[in-house]
Amino acid sequence: MKITSSAFKHGESIPSEYSRYNENHSPPLSISEVPPEAQSVVVIMDDPDAPRGTFTHWIMFNLDRNIGTIEENHPPRDVRMARNDWGESSYGGPRPPSGSHRYFFTAYALDCRLDEPDGCSRSDLESAMEGHVIASAQLMGTYAAPHHTGRR
Repeated sequence: MKITSSAFKHGESIPSEYSRYNENHSPPLSISEVPPEAQSVVVIMDDPDAPRGTFTHWIMFNLDRNIGTIEENHPPRDVRMARNDWGESSYGGPRPPSGSHRYFFTAYALDCRLDEPDGCSRSDLESAMEGHVIASAQLMGTYAAPHHTGRR
């Protein structure tokens, strides 16, 4: 299983239009080589470098196993979204308070679809996923807080 983006390569900087400092668009993603026995796909974006521990930026679930490409700023209409740590059931881009952080986009292939509702918590979703993950893949990008010169 693979997850990639046409906007940045694994280990590279995430372009600023995908950050909360700018347009806050979700990046385009491609998910491939999903096992044939998979019934759905989950994508979780998080930041393990956040000051208070891992910060969840985006959770989409019940994606079709044949999703292929997720267009920039256009998640599929029939996908469900769990609540991120901004308190939103949508994409919330990078916005590190300082320095450079790593952002992981992890795709999970599941042997089922999940019954959790839109707006559920990450912990509820992860509990529902338990025992159903048959494959996973990860894409990591970095994003640094803009430098402020003190001038306006």
